[in-house]
Amino acid sequence: MKYPQIQITGDTSVAVVFGDEISEDINTKIRAFDKALNDEQIVGIYETVPTYCALTIHYAPEVIRYRELRDKLEAMLSQSHKIQKMNTIVMEIPVLYGGEYGPDLEYVAKHNNLTPEEVIRRHSGAEYLIYMLGFTPGFSYMGGMDESIATPRLKTPRVLIPAGSVGIAGKQTGIYPIDSPGGWQLIGRTPVRLYDANRDTPILLDAGLHVKFIPIDEQEFQRITSRIEQGRYHCHTYVKEDA
Repeated sequence: MKYPQIQITGDTSVAVVFGDEISEDINTKIRAFDKALNDEQIVGIYETVPTYCALTIHYAPEVIRYRELRDKLEAMLSQSHKIQKMNTIVMEIPVLYGGEYGPDLEYVAKHNNLTPEEVIRRHSGAEYLIYMLGFTPGFSYMGGMDESIATPRLKTPRVLIPAGSVGIAGKQTGIYPIDSPGGWQLIGRTPVRLYDANRDTPILLDAGLHVKFIPIDEQEFQRITSRIEQGRYHCHTYVKEDA
């Protein structure tokens, strides 16, 4: 099958599909096209949603008809080689691993014949690309985890998982932004508020961002919590230079 291709996904939406696998290269193309589309400001498009393999585009058919939208998208795709590559932006997220904050750390270690310390080292040793958000407001689906710590989901999901919990499910890792049910293996927790309705930007993370987990102890966890409550804490974020 030839990519990219435009598919109808509803009466008021289409998807530009860039592939059929979870791939950082495909995701890079999606993010670059999303930015180019937003820069183009096509009248009638009111939302774009990046996913693993596609960019879903929601539009108002009373403003722009499907045929006209498709023509514009095809014209942009024909010039996709001119679209600039996105910068790699990394945000550091502090995490307290294990104990009551990461009740499944021991299981993840045992499942993979590792020590808990080695799981922490490997989990915090990577930079994770956020492929998409979903499930709950701001839940981040991240790729790039060391497969040596991959662990299946829980057979029976928990009814309530605290906001900020960092989990593993298969080859993915992610962070629960709000208190919610869930079935991921919990290995730690961040004091950072990933969702705050009172912020100008309620959802902290976004698709395309890279996350680097920074191990902290309980004293630092409490210190950061206090600074967050005072409105004095911001995650360190930087642009990574190309190799």
